[in-house]
Amino acid sequence: MLPTDSLRTHFRLDQAHEKALKKLRIETVSDLLYHLPSRYEDISDIQSVSGLTTGSEAVVYGQLGGLRARKAWKSKRPIAEGWLEDGTSRIKVMWFNQPYLAKMYKDGQYVKASGKVTGVGDKMYLANPELEPMESLPIDRHDSIFKNTENIDDTIYPVYKETKGVTSRWFYHTVMKCFEAGVLDKFIDPIPSQIIERYKLYELKTALRYIHSPKKLDHATGARKRFAFEEVFYIQVQKAMERAAVSAATTYNIDVTEDNVNEFIFRFPFPLTRAQQRAIDEILKDFSGQHAMSRLLEGDVGSGKTAVAATTAYAVVTSRPPEGRDTKSGIDYGNLQVAYMAPTEILAKQHFESFIEYFEHLPIQIGLITGSGCFKFPSKSDSTKPTKISKAQLMKWVKNGEVPILIGTHALIYKSVEFKHLAYVIIDEQHRFGTNQRKALTKKGAPMPHLLSMTATPIPRTLSLTIYGDLDLTLLDEMPKGRKQVNTKIIGPNQQEPMYEHVKGELKAGRQAYVICPRIDEPDPEKENALNLKSVISEAERLRTRVFKDAKIDVLHGKMTPSEKDRVMKRFLDHESDVLVATSVVEVGVNVPNATNIIIEGAERFGLSQLHQLRGRVIRGTYQPYCFAVTESKSEKTKDRLKALSTAKNGFELSEYDLQFRGAGELYGSKQSGLTDLGMEALKNLKLVEAARAEARTLVETDPELKEHKKIAERVAALGLNLHLE
Repeated sequence: MLPTDSLRTHFRLDQAHEKALKKLRIETVSDLLYHLPSRYEDISDIQSVSGLTTGSEAVVYGQLGGLRARKAWKSKRPIAEGWLEDGTSRIKVMWFNQPYLAKMYKDGQYVKASGKVTGVGDKMYLANPELEPMESLPIDRHDSIFKNTENIDDTIYPVYKETKGVTSRWFYHTVMKCFEAGVLDKFIDPIPSQIIERYKLYELKTALRYIHSPKKLDHATGARKRFAFEEVFYIQVQKAMERAAVSAATTYNIDVTEDNVNEFIFRFPFPLTRAQQRAIDEILKDFSGQHAMSRLLEGDVGSGKTAVAATTAYAVVTSRPPEGRDTKSGIDYGNLQVAYMAPTEILAKQHFESFIEYFEHLPIQIGLITGSGCFKFPSKSDSTKPTKISKAQLMKWVKNGEVPILIGTHALIYKSVEFKHLAYVIIDEQHRFGTNQRKALTKKGAPMPHLLSMTATPIPRTLSLTIYGDLDLTLLDEMPKGRKQVNTKIIGPNQQEPMYEHVKGELKAGRQAYVICPRIDEPDPEKENALNLKSVISEAERLRTRVFKDAKIDVLHGKMTPSEKDRVMKRFLDHESDVLVATSVVEVGVNVPNATNIIIEGAERFGLSQLHQLRGRVIRGTYQPYCFAVTESKSEKTKDRLKALSTAKNGFELSEYDLQFRGAGELYGSKQSGLTDLGMEALKNLKLVEAARAEARTLVETDPELKEHKKIAERVAALGLNLHLE
């Protein structure tokens, strides 16, 4: 048996198996062995039902049956009851005052039950047991139903992710058969031995043995550490190669005159924060280097990212390209150019307006290109205003260098948009602007532009290092002076009336408000959109008829077209509506200074980082902002998590808190990213991620094309197909 062999060669697979394995992307023996357990069960404390005694605390595994809800004969109190069978005997299970449990679980379902044994003889039962659903019963390793007693000390067994057609038990037994066939000796460890030794990782053979068949929990933990490192390492190698490709390309070396930049900053109506100054210094230093800059600027809403973008853009457009004057036409166009890309049309327009404010005192032309039209500043007839122009005219001016700053949406990367000397690309809230898009913005053979990607999404450091491993990170971790803190209140069940009265008062005073409807988790994206849409429309109707009867209320949701969304946002921006009821589509949103209140329904369904971003919608103005996080949950854990909203200093603290308490999979979605659950969990370990990043960069420096590391090259190539870190 070889790792590359098809499973079909060694195992009889029926149609259900084949379909299930294909769904899990398992074709070869190697694929099977890399289908790692999702967790482990310790069966050392398991009792058999036949051995239970009255008064004892029991932990039993078995199958449920006979579930029903009824009322007690005398007291009439509601009861859920059924029985649990483990192959040795059967015991009654009863829950008092929790009749809904009879519907929550199903007859035939496997569970782990923990509870007190009450009653005697044939009247014995488990009282109010806690149930943990199981995909299957433990592997046969114990006495009674766990019949295989030769490994009585092996009390830890793996539980695998199942799909219809293959069970956790099937995975375990199939893996054991592969081990018996001696396949482990045929595996070649792709991770260099010096890295294995440096971080005291298990070798591949040992790690595979221990992760599928641990004698003790330490074995499983050590094996998981090895595979977590391996997964993050491959991602970091891919990112290091992307970075190396950018570094190898020629770029514009921009020498900045410090006095000119300081003069530009001096005109700002506010002082820069230390974080903003540090960010500008880092970017300007990158400009003067030999390689194209690749940098991520991360900062809370309102931390001043646009000022950093404008200052660094000024440094670029006041610099000359290497060839200087355009001798052919005798026209002195040809300063370096900047492309600024925003996620939505309305946001692109706002950036255009902001840049006009920053540059209006200078003879620098600014263009705007969106799906619905093109503008240029300044207008020939009025130097204080922009003018609408044809796309053809704008494209001509961009191509010959007469317009050095072009702001737009994805229209920027259309083939019809050609720059003369594109030296700097700024991306706002794209989360991922890959090398392909960057190449799309540059002419063949032209120098690679510097890249600044900006985001207000608070990202834990480990995730930044992984997802944006090819980018250097700059944090804007302080807010400008005078920025009002959002007054955040957690609203529990039946506490909404005072909140509504407050918002009514704010609306009466001429302010505006957002109402965010809870996210509805639904595996089918179409159904999710439909449910979220229904939620928004029904909530808007309820508020219109029962709460804010005098207010103009609009709705915004994911099923709208971009132009519909822009139209609704423009109405809200122009104060033609008072309340905007929306899904979380507003989190990457527009600057509406008059909106000072945000109500977030079902707050427990959002991550803290997302709540923080939503809250950021109301800090743009000069009035005191308010955020109401509404939850129906009575759970202490939920209350503690939401309390962090009002205690954390900034979004970065919240994102780290969320990572620890909710996990990266829930935060960023392993389905969307292509990372495994293990890879997602690895993101909690900063040292591991930093080590993987350092080793990957060293490897790529010494072997840029991975000619000496073919196994790693194969893994990285496969990763490129499955990893989606947009």
